[in-house]
Amino acid sequence: MAKKKNKRARGKKRVRRGNKARSNEKLPRDAVTLAVILRPRDGQELMLEAELRALIAPTRKEEGCLCYELHRSAEGPAAYLLHEIWETREHHTAHTRTDHFLRWNARKDALISSREVGFWKQIA
Repeated sequence: MAKKKNKRARGKKRVRRGNKARSNEKLPRDAVTLAVILRPRDGQELMLEAELRALIAPTRKEEGCLCYELHRSAEGPAAYLLHEIWETREHHTAHTRTDHFLRWNARKDALISSREVGFWKQIA
């Protein structure tokens, strides 16, 4: 049986993209974590979830996206949490200029009753 070739060149730093940041890894120095909690308007829960799911694949492909996860509340009233990690704040700013984000931004007010947003920096 032939050996598989190692596709990764020796000595090159591996760049993580998409949903590949691990909780036990130290993030890049300039990385930012974004936590967004969204609550749907009455009767808009399914539409909101569909819109949020549509953001996942294109966002995970963006340069600088280390993690982009969508969570739904396991208890209490309907709520969604977007957990995002970006290499830099500038990468997140670039994300807000993409077609898929602009589409979402134009529709969000009809779907959400409240939104909480916070940027975080890893300290340990």
